[in-house]
Amino acid sequence: MSGRVPESKDSVELLRFFTCGSVDDGKSTLIGRLLHDSKLIFEDQLEALSRASFLRGETEINLANLTDGLRAEREQGITIDVAYRYFATAKRRFIVADTPGHVQYTRNMVTGASTAGLALILVDARKGVVEQTRRHSYIASLLGIPHLVLCVNKMDLVGFSQETFDQTRHDFTIFSTRLRIRDITFIPLSARFGDNVVERSPNMPWYQGASLLTFLEDVHIAGDLNLQDARFPVQWVVRPQTDEYHDFRAFAGQIASGVFKIGENVVVLPSGRRSKIKDIIFAGKSLKAAHAPMSISLLLEDEIDVSRGDMIVPSDNLPYFGNDVEAMICWMHETPMYIGSKYIIKHTTNTTKGVIKDLHFRINVDYLEEQKASLLRLNEMGRVSLRTATPLIYDEYYKNRSLGGFIVIDEATHATVGAGMFSEPAKAPPVPEYADYAI
Repeated sequence: MSGRVPESKDSVELLRFFTCGSVDDGKSTLIGRLLHDSKLIFEDQLEALSRASFLRGETEINLANLTDGLRAEREQGITIDVAYRYFATAKRRFIVADTPGHVQYTRNMVTGASTAGLALILVDARKGVVEQTRRHSYIASLLGIPHLVLCVNKMDLVGFSQETFDQTRHDFTIFSTRLRIRDITFIPLSARFGDNVVERSPNMPWYQGASLLTFLEDVHIAGDLNLQDARFPVQWVVRPQTDEYHDFRAFAGQIASGVFKIGENVVVLPSGRRSKIKDIIFAGKSLKAAHAPMSISLLLEDEIDVSRGDMIVPSDNLPYFGNDVEAMICWMHETPMYIGSKYIIKHTTNTTKGVIKDLHFRINVDYLEEQKASLLRLNEMGRVSLRTATPLIYDEYYKNRSLGGFIVIDEATHATVGAGMFSEPAKAPPVPEYADYAI
């Protein structure tokens, strides 16, 4: 294998992105072509792909099989499960999730998109913007994906027509005014033949933009991370219990967002107890400051009762907290969600019980309409009111993805049945004071 692989994998940024679109739009083929033309496929992988294509009577290597690993996927020529692939160039590291296009696998698409910073939405140049294009674009918007690339694929089948590309771009631009995505890019390409995938295509001289790989390498992602709202969910209390560290007490975890500094005034939620940061330990060394997504240990100046599930935040920048919350939920289980149903809510390091108080509406994803409903079925989305046994400490999802998302777990089976995104409350609760705050 050869290619533009960096000497040190820790020296470049990591971009997570996912592909989506209608069935047969070429999502898996695009990823395969991206890796093949970048010379990032091992020789034994290439030989296996060639052999599999030959046995199926195909005249050329089917690059889609690089990600379509399930037997059912290869037999049907579709993507069912989410396939992840890692690759790297001299400029950036990548983790790509190839997500399915079928409506019945929407939950799989949500899973693959949940940690992504960029979405590649494929459109067949012959068909233009269709129902699944709108559905997947809305889900990407709902999940707070900062960057979206509309890949107008199969341009070879329309004679590399600029008019066709411009019409698709026009139609999607009109639709995108209803989405919450701030950065949208359009790239015409042919995944089958590699036009505008790794290198600029001579077949489309009218296109003056970058190839897909160049765009992925250069898109600015440093500003996507929330460094304004410092949030530290406590995962573990560190007590070595040795003679050398007899009085050592630190709180370990991963910074969800923002920056923490020594000497900063902080408050522990939900108790409301206040203190200052005495020290920040990272990999056995003391730091003056630390930022997301570093995993650290915080030492406070005061002896405070802090445990897993609590959150340390700056005293002048507090998140929302409370037992009654509103959220958008994507339902991911065959058993429907009903009003009054009880579940386990997992949010950051906090786990609590909750009940669905109300279902305000269900989203018709195809037409972006709100509909009255009494339940949510598999792959459906809606806005709910939720009451929890203990307070949740959260930010609005669109403001802070790290602290705005949660999962819903079935009490009996412990299966993950839903994924949620917190909405901004109608009225923010007051700052808790330790002396009179009760849960």
